[in-house]
Amino acid sequence: MIRLYPQPSPLELRDYYPPNYWFVPESTVADGLEQRYRRLVLHDHLHFVERALQDWDKQGMVLDVGCGGGLFLQMLGERGGSRVVGLDFSLDAAHAAWSRAGVPAVCATLSQAPFAPQSCAAITMFHVLEHLYQPAAYLDAAHELLKPGGRLIVQVPNAACWQFLLFGERWNGLDVPRHLINFRLCDLDSLLAHCGFEVIRHKHFSLRDNPAGMATSLAPMLDPMARRVRQVRETPRSRLWKDLLYVALVGASLPFTVLEAACRAGSTIMVEARKKS
Repeated sequence: MIRLYPQPSPLELRDYYPPNYWFVPESTVADGLEQRYRRLVLHDHLHFVERALQDWDKQGMVLDVGCGGGLFLQMLGERGGSRVVGLDFSLDAAHAAWSRAGVPAVCATLSQAPFAPQSCAAITMFHVLEHLYQPAAYLDAAHELLKPGGRLIVQVPNAACWQFLLFGERWNGLDVPRHLINFRLCDLDSLLAHCGFEVIRHKHFSLRDNPAGMATSLAPMLDPMARRVRQVRETPRSRLWKDLLYVALVGASLPFTVLEAACRAGSTIMVEARKKS
């Protein structure tokens, strides 16, 4: 695996997660379009998680770690059948999930989450582990919170993808300094096994992340999140044009990202794992 060295302190990292890092839609045209786009591409994640829940068919809570603004849980709850709750270390994110998405959320780390052991049917971590100083501690905490046989769904960037070979240090998946660790498939599987999980299946394509990641590597200043993090000043009109150009670039990246995923070299890895007794 690849580790960032030297690692920044938590105080240094704070500046790279501004309050508007977690997208909260407002009343502008650009915000409305971005929210519709986010809903569209999140269906990929929903289908993966719903299949895991159907295969297991156990009652319990679905906990999304690193829930951000809560859109994924909001959509999962809208489809019925799941009791959802979010967790994020950011108070701004937890507040956005509660107030905008209507999703119950707590501000905490997973290691100190206010939930009873074996209270969760499933735990999801989409692009969380690469941000952590000690990812094994989060997986150990997830193991304790899951029911016997409970499902853990994890997604991380893939350090063995074609995009990394193509772009090198400009690959969006490195995301220095926020990504402290970048995993290959074998690294992630080994870590999950070490923490008491049995890997059930992998997915190498994400409609939300793979094409968008390539578009960001090609034109980082068009990425809406990058612009929020860098606090780029722009008029509503210029913002809308940049968003439209970015979406066009995402669409143009789709064929390549589908091909690399078909060859098991996609820019993200999504894993379903079962808690071993």
